[in-house]
Amino acid sequence: MTQPPPFRQFVVKLHSRCNLACDHCYVYEARDTSWRSRPRAMSAPIMRRLAERIARHADRHELPVVHVALHGGEPLLAGRDRVDTLAGTLRAALPAATALKLSVQTNGTLVDPEWMALFHRHGIRVGVSLDGDADANDRHRRRRDGTGSHAAAIAGIALLRRPEHRSLYAGLLCTVDLANDPVRTYEALLAHQPARIDFLLPHANRQFPPPGHDPLGTPYARWLLAVFTRWYESPVRETSVRLFDDIMAVCLGGSSRSEAVGLSVPGFLVVATDGAIEQADSLHSSYDRAAATGLNVLAHDFDAAARHPQIAQWRLGEAGLADACRACEVMKLCGGGIRAHRYLPASGFANPSVYCADLEKLTGHIRDRVRADTRELLRSLP
Repeated sequence: MTQPPPFRQFVVKLHSRCNLACDHCYVYEARDTSWRSRPRAMSAPIMRRLAERIARHADRHELPVVHVALHGGEPLLAGRDRVDTLAGTLRAALPAATALKLSVQTNGTLVDPEWMALFHRHGIRVGVSLDGDADANDRHRRRRDGTGSHAAAIAGIALLRRPEHRSLYAGLLCTVDLANDPVRTYEALLAHQPARIDFLLPHANRQFPPPGHDPLGTPYARWLLAVFTRWYESPVRETSVRLFDDIMAVCLGGSSRSEAVGLSVPGFLVVATDGAIEQADSLHSSYDRAAATGLNVLAHDFDAAARHPQIAQWRLGEAGLADACRACEVMKLCGGGIRAHRYLPASGFANPSVYCADLEKLTGHIRDRVRADTRELLRSLP
C-alpha cells in the first residue's frame, strides 16, 4: 500500500476563546459548537505529547523542516508562559536534522513589547488579521461591547514594522467583504507594509451561501480582480498576494502553497486544545463537528491521521472533485476551491464550490493575462 505523504505543517489551537466577537467568525458564529466543550487553553501534558508526535513524524519521514502555526481563537490569550513552554518543548523534541519554523496568527490587539521579546527568543513570525481601514475592519472585527478593534490592531502592527522587529512581520490576512471597496481595502493594507497579504473568501457553502452570492454576477471574482489589476500593474512589486501568486504559479507549471486553489495535496493538520487531531479549520463552517476525526495526540500518531478515511478523501486532489469540476477547463487552476465551500447536506463535499463561478472567472482571467504577457515577453527577446 502506498504511504500517504507526511504532514509538514501543524496548526495548533493553543487557546480556544477570543477577545473579539467578530460576526463573520467561522469558529464561533457558524455551525460548529465543539469549541464550547473544549478547554480554553492547551495543557502542559498535551503540549508535551504533541511535541513528541511531531518529532516522531519528522524523524520517521526525514523532514528537513516542520512548520507550527499557533492559532485560536486568539492564541495570545494563552499567555507568554504557555507559548514559551510550547516553543521550547517543540525545539527540544525535534531531531537535530529537522528545523522548526514557528508562526502565530493573531488579531494584533494584544501584541506588545513583552510579546515581541518572546517572539524574538523563539523566532516566531507574526501574521495579523486585518480587514482594511477602520471602517472596513470594524464592520465585523469588534469587541463584545461593540467597539472596534482597528486602533489596537494597528498599534500591534506598528510594533512589528519597527526595524528591529521587521524580520518577524509575516503579513496580513484580510477577509473579503463586498461592502468594502476592493482597491481602497488593498491600499489600506499596503500602507502597513506587509511582506504578504492573504485574501480569504468568507467561509460559506452551498447550503449557506456567502453575502451577495450571485453566480451570474460573480461579485467575489470582480472584487478580487480589481485588486489583482491594481497589484499586477503596479510599476514595482509592492507586496506578495498569496492567492494571486498561487494562481500564477500553477499557470506557469508550478504548484500552489495553499488549499484555496490548485491541486496540491494539503500538508497540514489542526490540533485542538484538548489534543484532538482535526481536518482543516474551515470545515467548522460546514456543519457541527465537521472537522472531527476521533483521533487525539494522546492515543494516535500522525501517520494514523494520514490514513484516516476523511483525511485521505480531503487529500485526493483531482480524484476527490465532483464530476463537473473534473470536466472544467480551469480545474487544475482552481482545484475545486476550499473543500468546506463545496458542502451540501444531501451530497456532502462532492459538489462544485459555492464560489465556482467566481473561481472560474478569477482563475481564467489571471491565466489569460499571464499567458498574454508571457507571449509578449518571448516575442521581445532577441
